[in-house]
Amino acid sequence: MQHDEGMVPPGVDAADVADRVLDLVRARAATAEAEVAVRHGEEALTRFANGFIHQNVAEERRRVHLRVALDGRSAASSVEGFDPDLLARLADDVIAAARTRPVDPDWPGLTPPAPATEGEHWDERTARALPEERARQVRAFVDAAGGLLTAGSCPTAGIRACFANSAGQRLSGRTTVAGLQGIARTDTSDGSARDASVRLDDLDGARLGARAASKAREGADPTDLEPGRYEVVLEPQCVANMLEFLFLHGFNGRAVHEGRSFARLGAAQFDRALTIADDAADPGQTGLLFDAEGTPKRRVDVVRAGVTCGILHTRRTARQAGTVSTGHATEASGQWGAVPSNVVVEAGDQPTAELVGSVERGLLVTDFWYTRILDPRTQVVTGLTRNGVWLVEGGRVVRPVRNLRFTQSFLEALAPGAVLGVGSERTLVLDGLEAASLVPALHLAAWNFTGGSRG
Repeated sequence: MQHDEGMVPPGVDAADVADRVLDLVRARAATAEAEVAVRHGEEALTRFANGFIHQNVAEERRRVHLRVALDGRSAASSVEGFDPDLLARLADDVIAAARTRPVDPDWPGLTPPAPATEGEHWDERTARALPEERARQVRAFVDAAGGLLTAGSCPTAGIRACFANSAGQRLSGRTTVAGLQGIARTDTSDGSARDASVRLDDLDGARLGARAASKAREGADPTDLEPGRYEVVLEPQCVANMLEFLFLHGFNGRAVHEGRSFARLGAAQFDRALTIADDAADPGQTGLLFDAEGTPKRRVDVVRAGVTCGILHTRRTARQAGTVSTGHATEASGQWGAVPSNVVVEAGDQPTAELVGSVERGLLVTDFWYTRILDPRTQVVTGLTRNGVWLVEGGRVVRPVRNLRFTQSFLEALAPGAVLGVGSERTLVLDGLEAASLVPALHLAAWNFTGGSRG
């Protein structure tokens, strides 16, 4: 069968699409530098509320992202779909946009050929997961909640990807992810539980539903607590939330270049109990092993035994800093710079129950929400607690308390001497389907609660 110029035959894979788009660019601008990232696969979601599934959605993803540079003038755009006319318009539009742009003095050029990082995060059953399989996880969660009202979601995704550029770099990969997160509710309280994995079969809906229900029941009829500074045990979702701010506003080459970062390489800015990294190859993680610029991802320690030792970079920020990309570019890097995708915190040696047992007087906190940064350089953040807060005295949980507002420097909370314990169990906390944090609970010496949830 004959195919017209630009035609994508049915059934082709991501590499075929990438090659076709590069051919389209060459035919229009022979000297252009071009890079193409292609993703295709299925993302699906099962939602439930009031103990019943009320939505099943699935979307076939066919995304093509093209970036072109002509004599240092660059532009980029994306389309959803592999239709030949659509791809031809994409090439036309990006080339036309590049020709009208001013010269970019920091254009870093294309990623040169480099070998792929070994391994992948893939499970065939998860990639092909049916609504019935997600429903079984939901049913187990709801049944284990023992009659409490429940709500939540169970997403799955299986994505194949390819990157190719006109400098000869070519990488391909695939990834799956599954998650289950939900709440159980009494008349006066909520409890939550969540987990994620490369494999849907790894999730345990019954365990998570029982945990959410236990939290809800133990958190019923909360009472007020005076604002002030308290010891805290922060569960993994809180820790993942903290790390999002530390990475985007601190361990970020763009923030460093613009003078907005707190990071000082070689300085003991954190407690020695903490080792923090971004590691796409960690067996407990998920995601692709290369970034949007075709740079293979590698482990980057940003904190090792309390000492700040690394910064994440895209090709642009690496050029500005006189170093190399760490593989943390995304389509949004023009706005954010290097974006973490696979944060990991080394586990400690204490189960969460032991962390709580070592608290003299403080709070056990399940979740944070509505967190907003006030000062990137000091990492002062304000936010609220959610889904369960308990007063702990003498190592024993004594009563639930109402949600509290906090205003706290995350740097101060994690400073030398401030981390009293690191949990031995880690949870994979999803940030959408593109990023995840593998983190333990933390026992911290002090946290500044400034009022109730209403003020």
